[in-house]
Amino acid sequence: MFGHSLLRTPVIAAAATIVAALSALAPATAETRVTYKSAKSTSSYYQMAVQLAEAMKAGTDGGIILTVEESQGSVQNVKEAARRGGNYVFTTPPGLIKLATAGKKMFEGDDKAAYEGLRSLFPIPYLTMHFVVRADTGITGFDGLAGHKFLIGKGSFGAREAEKYLKLFGIAEAVDLVDVELNAAVPALQNHQIDGFATAGSYPAPNVLEAAASVPVTLIGLTDEQVKETGRDRLVIPAGTYPGVDEPVTTTTLPVGAYTTAAMDEETAYTLTKTFWESKAKMEKAHPWWAGVTAKGLETLAAPIHPGAARYYKEAGIAVPDGPK
Repeated sequence: MFGHSLLRTPVIAAAATIVAALSALAPATAETRVTYKSAKSTSSYYQMAVQLAEAMKAGTDGGIILTVEESQGSVQNVKEAARRGGNYVFTTPPGLIKLATAGKKMFEGDDKAAYEGLRSLFPIPYLTMHFVVRADTGITGFDGLAGHKFLIGKGSFGAREAEKYLKLFGIAEAVDLVDVELNAAVPALQNHQIDGFATAGSYPAPNVLEAAASVPVTLIGLTDEQVKETGRDRLVIPAGTYPGVDEPVTTTTLPVGAYTTAAMDEETAYTLTKTFWESKAKMEKAHPWWAGVTAKGLETLAAPIHPGAARYYKEAGIAVPDGPK
């Protein structure tokens, strides 16, 4: 009997070691991975996605890991939502949500039912139009772009919006549009291959900062009448936001939100939303563009609030507007 006890002792010890090892692994197996479909890697929205991924990891002690995916634009983000799994988050202006659910424009011919499951989580920094020119061109208004080489990029919201403005202001035919991708804008501006470029991103926009840090630039502002013509909201970029730009600049802005689908489980949506709002103050200290995000932005979201996100808003005492509930 004594011998049997000696044999059992190492067996019990080994079993305890295995149990301890499995327990240590438990947090890793509880980790939830979420795909966050953002924007082009050169854009401010991609940088925001990286910041948000870091905040989610820190705020959940590694419980939620955001994997940031580059995107060619918001239309792609919405279209992919129709075929992605539950742990898919994407960014887009609310206007595209409305078009997708209505089956209009770039979503014409798509199965509208595929977009019925789109759900809102929270607003993120708004798209802000920037019209950047080299200071040595002397250009101060849109009329001054006539006869100059100007880059607007391809396929993005910013490209479509810039083209729309040039047409609205009657100078589209007079501007020499350079047909290359937006990521070529800064070196092309530095090398005098172009005279300016348009970009959409929350201020301070990284590519505008890069341009202004290497060559004197001017930001073309819109008059109040021009803002009304665009049909967008008015926004003023504060003086000093960019090197050498010492006056406030009036421009336009468009809401943007973070969305998912009804396939996401309630707990994940709840944790994502809760962690976002609880991390926002820390994020905005390091990155000013987060400061403009408030609960009022919920009014702009065009899809019903995900039940998990709605649970957080109720707990936090944040009123959800009638529209996106």
